[in-house]
Amino acid sequence: MEVRFLPGAQMNNTIGFDTDKYLEKQIDKLSHKLRPFKKLYLEFGGKLFSDYHAARVLQGYRPTAKIELLKKLGEIDLFYCISAKDIAKGRISGTSGLAYDSQTLKDIDNIIDFGLKVTGVIITRFENQPVAEQLRRKLENGGIKTYIQNTIEGYPGNIDKILEGYLKQPYVKTQKPLVVVTGTGSGSGKMAFCLSQIYHERKNGIKSGFAKFETFPIWNLPLNHPINIAYEAATADINDFNQIDPYHKKEYGIISINYNRDIENFAILRNLLKEITGEKFPFGYKSPTDMGVNMAAFGIINDKLCREASRQEIIRRYFRYLREKIEGKETQKTMDRIIEIMQKSKLKPEQRKVVVFARQAAKDAPKTGKGFNKVFSGAAIELKDGRVVTGKNSATLHAESAAILNALKVLNSIPDNIDLISTNFLKEISHMKGNLENYPSLTVNETLIALAASSAVNPSAKDALEKIKEIKGCEMHVTTLPSAGDEIGIRILDINLTTDALIPSLRLFRK
Repeated sequence: MEVRFLPGAQMNNTIGFDTDKYLEKQIDKLSHKLRPFKKLYLEFGGKLFSDYHAARVLQGYRPTAKIELLKKLGEIDLFYCISAKDIAKGRISGTSGLAYDSQTLKDIDNIIDFGLKVTGVIITRFENQPVAEQLRRKLENGGIKTYIQNTIEGYPGNIDKILEGYLKQPYVKTQKPLVVVTGTGSGSGKMAFCLSQIYHERKNGIKSGFAKFETFPIWNLPLNHPINIAYEAATADINDFNQIDPYHKKEYGIISINYNRDIENFAILRNLLKEITGEKFPFGYKSPTDMGVNMAAFGIINDKLCREASRQEIIRRYFRYLREKIEGKETQKTMDRIIEIMQKSKLKPEQRKVVVFARQAAKDAPKTGKGFNKVFSGAAIELKDGRVVTGKNSATLHAESAAILNALKVLNSIPDNIDLISTNFLKEISHMKGNLENYPSLTVNETLIALAASSAVNPSAKDALEKIKEIKGCEMHVTTLPSAGDEIGIRILDINLTTDALIPSLRLFRK
């Protein structure tokens, strides 16, 4: 077990972002935005729960900040949108690994657990997809009101067709002055639902308005601030890029940052809103920036720390796309885009500290195993005090499992020669597993179960389990493609994992 201390590492109590200060500013902004309207529809973008991208680039940002914000806003109507087309094609959430229909159910459970009420679910772009109909039944059987919105013809150019489509959509009655509309991800139909509702209400004399809440890019940070570039990295697969908002600069003489799709679509959206509201400048908006309510910049209290955290996030995204390219999920076009972003930011993969240590551990791994094992794996974890702990694959443990056990030893000052899981116990589990499925070494998930079982008879294992929460949020790199069992365990521990995604054998099938 190798342990290194990295100079200049950040300690647990060092933060770059004050979540409470940010929430206070954000609530003031939303209250101001609401005043001119009888009702305000707020398109709520990004991850409602577990916004780990924001937490990684804005160190100190609580992943639950968005749901905390909603709770502080008082009484709201809260709608959740999901596209029937996304359900039908089995779209997967990159954060949780869940299909979008399962992610919807999980998010609704979380919203309710947090003390909020879901007013309804909107299934958008519905074209009689059986899986979407199945989700509707499941939601309604669970007591959640569910509404169907059909695909609207003519978008984006044919305004007459769009308006006709809006009026054909069922109008959903709302009670509260603030209507928050969130969803599973981009393309979920949030804006279409908002504008359909507003068009119905304006036709009936109700002065309702519209605003957009998105954390990134941050409009009042420089174009090439690492936080904003990290947004480009996070959306390299859909080729989003940041731009100076030309409408805002022309109208106010102020430089503000937005992203290409919002700027490209603003002229179309403004023309559509003119028809809906009858106003020259609908809702008073003269630029895409005017529509936003983002106050994240005011929560930054240590810009230097957030800049470095954002650079690290860009490198993480590089490794994510690299892995997805190797797995066949991503294209070379996306890889070219993330490489371009890395070069623009003057970054190299090895600037992620755990990468070098993991690769060295792989070189040091014992060259044993069955004939098909040609690649040997190494893993490294950076603890929050700056120490880096490594692990190597063996006949009984995956490299990820070894690194986690070694990290727990370091956190508890347990000598390297003390076993957290007895050698005989490991051998028996490994022997059984090898007989059943020909993959004898233990994944992270299996190792955690074995460690919990060992804690009943081994005081060192029990002590290790007491410290396991200290691994949450740590950085980890592994040289080979993790198995499903490793992914499950690492996700449970909330470790930020990257990988070189080397195939650990000549076999293409991975359990």
